[in-house]
Amino acid sequence: MSKLVRGHRDKVQQFMTITGSSEKLALQALKSCDWHLEGAFDVFYSQPQVKSYADTRLVEELYKRYKGKCYNSVGFCSSHPLLKSLYPYVDMILADGITLLCNDLQVDPQDVVMLVLSWHMKAATMCEFSKQEFIGGLQALGIDSLEKFRDRMQFMRSELKDDQKFREIYIFAFGWAKEKGQKSLALDTAIGMWQLLFAEKQWPLVDHWCQFLQKVTDSVAKHQLIHSCMNFDSLCQRSEVKPELLRHRHMLALPQPQAKARHNKAISRDTWSQLLEFARMVDPTLSNYDAEGAWPYLIDEFVEYLNENGIIRKGQLNDWSQKY
Repeated sequence: MSKLVRGHRDKVQQFMTITGSSEKLALQALKSCDWHLEGAFDVFYSQPQVKSYADTRLVEELYKRYKGKCYNSVGFCSSHPLLKSLYPYVDMILADGITLLCNDLQVDPQDVVMLVLSWHMKAATMCEFSKQEFIGGLQALGIDSLEKFRDRMQFMRSELKDDQKFREIYIFAFGWAKEKGQKSLALDTAIGMWQLLFAEKQWPLVDHWCQFLQKVTDSVAKHQLIHSCMNFDSLCQRSEVKPELLRHRHMLALPQPQAKARHNKAISRDTWSQLLEFARMVDPTLSNYDAEGAWPYLIDEFVEYLNENGIIRKGQLNDWSQKY
């Protein structure tokens, strides 16, 4: 690389930093695109990556380092057949093991790269890796040591810059982050995931979107409380029952109002998926927003919220509008 002019050297270094590739691959990609970085990225991500060999025995050793352990009062270890039947989760990597893994990798457990790692492992649930998920994921990544693991983290982080991979990771995140047995994603969890993901793929409206959802839920809860209290007082008057005799208002089966946005503090899979399409297709100033488009009602009401609160004015996004 010493023979290259400074501009080319800088591009090679930048390419290697973003993609986690070798100098040889960086040179090949850049030269094939006449030293245009964007074109080189397209070439790099469109090609199947060569995976290095991972020693299965060493991968197994890594798994044993992080998997959960359980001992009973007699001293049987989790490998005992009886304990395996009683504690089905001991042969998995759980929260403590993931914390240890993050310490070894020198990354924060809330770093978005851990989501990318979970995507590679096809993990079914947040903060858990089954033996099959962990070993299969590391073999696919060509990792069989902590040194290789650390080296691959930069590559995994760079995958978020590829539009197609980002979309796959985004869609994966919904099922990964939701509670077991639930069809929807809890609002607080969804907001945290959006802030994490859109910190990588900049979407200027993400903070406004999260504020909108919180305001909608707070408004619905307030209306429901007022409506319940009004119905309660009316019921007492009609039945000539003193209010103090009915201390537990929550026991009354009172009808609830139909709020403008029937939001129940949970995000559906459709809303989750469509928001990414909205962020990708609709300009932040809403200049190309189609009111007749088939967007989920929550997104349509978000657009109304932006306009009604002066966040979008004359086709411009107002920076000062964060106060809303």
